[in-house]
Amino acid sequence: MTTTGASMPWRRACEGSALLRFLDWNLRGIGQVLFQDNALSGLLFLVAIGWGAVALGVPEVAVGGLLAVLVATLTARWLRVDAAGLAAGLYGYNAFLLGIALPTFLAASPLLWVFVVLGALVSVIATRALAEALKPLGIPVLTAPFVLVTLMLLLASNAFSGVDAAALPDVGFMAPIPPEAADPLRPLAFLEGVAHSLSQVFVKGYVPSGLLILAGLAVGSRRAAGLALAGALIALLVAHLMGAESQLVTAGLVGFNPLLTAVALGAVFQRPGVRTAIYALLATVLTVLAQGAMVALITPFGVPTLTASFVLVTWLFLLARLDSSTRSGPAS
Repeated sequence: MTTTGASMPWRRACEGSALLRFLDWNLRGIGQVLFQDNALSGLLFLVAIGWGAVALGVPEVAVGGLLAVLVATLTARWLRVDAAGLAAGLYGYNAFLLGIALPTFLAASPLLWVFVVLGALVSVIATRALAEALKPLGIPVLTAPFVLVTLMLLLASNAFSGVDAAALPDVGFMAPIPPEAADPLRPLAFLEGVAHSLSQVFVKGYVPSGLLILAGLAVGSRRAAGLALAGALIALLVAHLMGAESQLVTAGLVGFNPLLTAVALGAVFQRPGVRTAIYALLATVLTVLAQGAMVALITPFGVPTLTASFVLVTWLFLLARLDSSTRSGPAS
């Protein structure tokens, strides 16, 4: 994870105030969704999600994310997790993603908020458990806790009438994409797909949010911002050339996992260089294919793939150990 941090005045203010320190932990937790240990990046991400949620008529998505990261940070504090990981937001980002995903796929109800709070609590435990399990391998947990806990709760929603899973994908088997569904993408639609890919990291496709998320990335790391853009562009180009459904490409549903892979392998967990760039490029392309495979695999269960393809491909490439850097905390 990047460690650029906030400005010195903000750091000094946090040192003198428990309330500001708690706020800083939460903002960094939101920033860590895209590997930014930076409160300002987290704030811009939060504003982007709030803006998009209100514009799309789903304010509960922003509320869910904020509630979940607060609960997770309090839980991590109560569990007395490692101080460095807590301060860097490493126990908050999985919960934040869970908090925006559940209201996206489940209708608003009292049980939904129970799911959000419970999921945020469990995400901290899952983060610690996976960190211990993966420690001998020396690979990060990434967003695996988010994927595992969110899928568990989404699948569990079928067993309880108190929560309506109206927005989940239809249960069935994936059919081959007909050629007419892969119409040539217009340049404007292609650019829209790049912006949507950035915002789909946070589950919602909205162009202004995507641009604000890119700005938040650039605040923390211009290299990460450049790789996110490159990852999205490469993913959309590969998906289009392979005949992916144009509507999905434009919506950013093909690009968000590959751009996460590009940033992780190109800017976070490996030293920059030509070999690293080529390695990250290969992994980015593979993530496009892995996403298609994951969709085919999980469609019969009627749940989304979330960031599973990013996690699996990044783990695979980190295990190959081209050139890994030492990182601290459960996400490393």
